[in-house]
Amino acid sequence: MRSALCALGVAAALALLPAGPALAQGQEPDRDFTIGDARITESSGLAASHAHPGVYWTHNDQDAPLIHGIDSRTGKTVATLTLTGVGTPRDMEAIAVGPDGDIYVGDIGDNLDGSWDHVWIYRFPEPKTLGNRTVAARQYTVRYADGPRNAEALMVHPVTGRVYIASKNEDGGGLYAGPERLSSSGPNVFRRIAEVPWVTDGAFSPDGEHLVLRGYFSAREYPWKNGRPEGDGTSVGAPFQGQAESVTYTPDGSAFMFGSEGRDSRVIRVDRTRADHPAQEQRGTPDRPGTAAPTSPAAGGPGDEQGNATFGFLVLAGATALVLGAKRLLRRGGGRSGD
Repeated sequence: MRSALCALGVAAALALLPAGPALAQGQEPDRDFTIGDARITESSGLAASHAHPGVYWTHNDQDAPLIHGIDSRTGKTVATLTLTGVGTPRDMEAIAVGPDGDIYVGDIGDNLDGSWDHVWIYRFPEPKTLGNRTVAARQYTVRYADGPRNAEALMVHPVTGRVYIASKNEDGGGLYAGPERLSSSGPNVFRRIAEVPWVTDGAFSPDGEHLVLRGYFSAREYPWKNGRPEGDGTSVGAPFQGQAESVTYTPDGSAFMFGSEGRDSRVIRVDRTRADHPAQEQRGTPDRPGTAAPTSPAAGGPGDEQGNATFGFLVLAGATALVLGAKRLLRRGGGRSGD
């Protein structure tokens, strides 16, 4: 979703939330951090580096082939990668690191919900050293077996290397599996294997045994069995964020990292639910995670909050409704042009 449309929702939501504390220099890695790079105003994907502990890869929801590495100890950009060999991106929405050490970028957004008959995935090896550099990437053409659609979540299984995409729809989307191996010589057909809630991002746990999917108001973690998610999942207590766009696991799998769009956006750590108390969720705030009571089992539903948290949720929901209304008006007037 474009930042011009989201400004009202972001302003309304953030006005109700306490400001985050100043980021300590040299803090422990994989903790809450603020992205301090003024160029990153629409962080739309998040992935933990495999080669550089404490570094997270992100990118803007934009038309430039730029990937940024952020040090979670300081919030500073330690690498900016310019992709070559991929043409002009249309709507980059997601990023993941595969078991082969390659970074996968999903140019899979479609603001008109099916205006393009194909989208793209970009893939390149994660740099062994940090810094600003140009990297050559492979481009894969993607088509869906049941027709075009909008998507913002791309996941790479950490064991099999198979790529999955979750489509984004207000009434629920689908989880799509790509071929066993992507091919750069022809279209890669992704096939629907499961129904999912309204999804803005997702990620596999490092051991490949769980899948987390987040939306604007909540996130759920699903056991991964026989190549698909099992059951309705468990709420993991996603924090309230002005434009909830991204999620990934920490490298050790002990916590989730939730990101959002906006200048100086904050990435928030939420520890995973204890295995012996599956109904107990961890509830975070924009400052730090905490523990709260069990939530509704409905897939994609928000938790039962009290006081200001409830009020904040209602305002955020109303602001989002306004954003979606504006988005529909924009659709009627025409969308972004593609290649």
